[in-house]
Amino acid sequence: MRKTIDLLHGPVLSSLTRLAIPIMATSLIQMAYNLTDMIWIGRVGSNAVAAVGAAGMYMWLSNGLVALARMGGQVNVGYALGAGQKETAGESASGALWLCILMGVIYGLGCALFASPLIGFFHLNSPVVIADARIYLQITCGLVLFSFLNQTFTGLFTAIGNSRAAFLSTASGLLINFVLDPVLIFGLGPFPRMGVMGAAVATVFAQSIVTLMFLVFALRDSVLFPYVHWKWIPRLEPIRSIVRIGLPTCLQNMLFTGISMIIARLVAGYGDGAVAIQKVGSQIESISWMTADGFSAAVNSFIAQNHGAGNRQRIRKGYQSAMGIVLVWGVFCTLLLIFCPAPIFRIFITEPELLPMGVDYLVILGFSQLFMSVELTTAGAFSGFGRTLPPSITSIVFTALRIPMALVLTKTALGLNGIWWSITISSIFKGVLLFTWFLFFLRRATRTEQAE
Repeated sequence: MRKTIDLLHGPVLSSLTRLAIPIMATSLIQMAYNLTDMIWIGRVGSNAVAAVGAAGMYMWLSNGLVALARMGGQVNVGYALGAGQKETAGESASGALWLCILMGVIYGLGCALFASPLIGFFHLNSPVVIADARIYLQITCGLVLFSFLNQTFTGLFTAIGNSRAAFLSTASGLLINFVLDPVLIFGLGPFPRMGVMGAAVATVFAQSIVTLMFLVFALRDSVLFPYVHWKWIPRLEPIRSIVRIGLPTCLQNMLFTGISMIIARLVAGYGDGAVAIQKVGSQIESISWMTADGFSAAVNSFIAQNHGAGNRQRIRKGYQSAMGIVLVWGVFCTLLLIFCPAPIFRIFITEPELLPMGVDYLVILGFSQLFMSVELTTAGAFSGFGRTLPPSITSIVFTALRIPMALVLTKTALGLNGIWWSITISSIFKGVLLFTWFLFFLRRATRTEQAE
């Protein structure tokens, strides 16, 4: 199989699928990092799960921040390569990496120095949970630079049609994490029992190996990275272009996480067990949305390159093909969560008193999976055109509505389940609206092209 896939020529479905499968596999592997931690931490107890869940919110927030460099770099590189401008592509990649490193250092220092007040935001009840959460935050987010570099490299390799590099690098990291987790959490052989700290150390070490592998792949690349030149003070024009494209997605993701943190605080009012339920449930649910997000990245690169080359008809076919696959995936995930919640949840938490709450979470969120998959794929299509504002506006507005909706619904007989329903209802609206918006966008773009 070729390392770099030609997205400008040949069968649309074949090219898109060959690019998307490694990306989706990579997304699942990235999700598996957290799932692996949850499986082993769940054996320690729900308190440990609650600690990782609270601290993990700030890792989630960091993913929103790095989207500035990843999205802006990926779209600009894809467009430049499609237009045959390799030097411009190299400058965009250099700017994305420069921004990535700058943000990673600043965010890491902030989390390491202010861990106590950051964890205090959630008003956790147990001193043990609070202490574990603080340690997990300081290690995973304090050394978040590795995660930032890995995500930015993933975007750049995806832009050139080489999703294989991201897959192999991330898969190697998962294997290391899978081996180290039980060793460091429970203390096997010469290693002491480290609990939550062990999970954090295992994750960061695995991420550092992934970064090294990306650097090796970059040195071997002949399409983009020969044109990437490091400068301590980069040119401002590529940076401005990256910020212009990536900022809406960055703000969208960070606001999404911020709203989710407020939701998590509401959940914490129902006890540390409810926090554990949300953490585990969201990790299970991420199987659906991270896979769709991986396909979204493929659609993004496919459309960016073909937009740069002016292949309007190929763009339309690419979106239709992607949506067909995503619809099947969304239906599958919906049915799985609605009809098989209990056996899935038991994999992560074995405490019988928490199982009914876990089942309720998966069933309620199950109704949103199809619409969430449609939303994410369509967001990738918009971003491929450099139009990151429509998905950002849609996401910010309807995600923000979760807070008043949750406050209202929790006052009814639904109680805690009212929070889960606020998430599902908003996701349904986002999927329908963004899909409709993109169809109108495509129709208008086609009319404009015909008029010219």
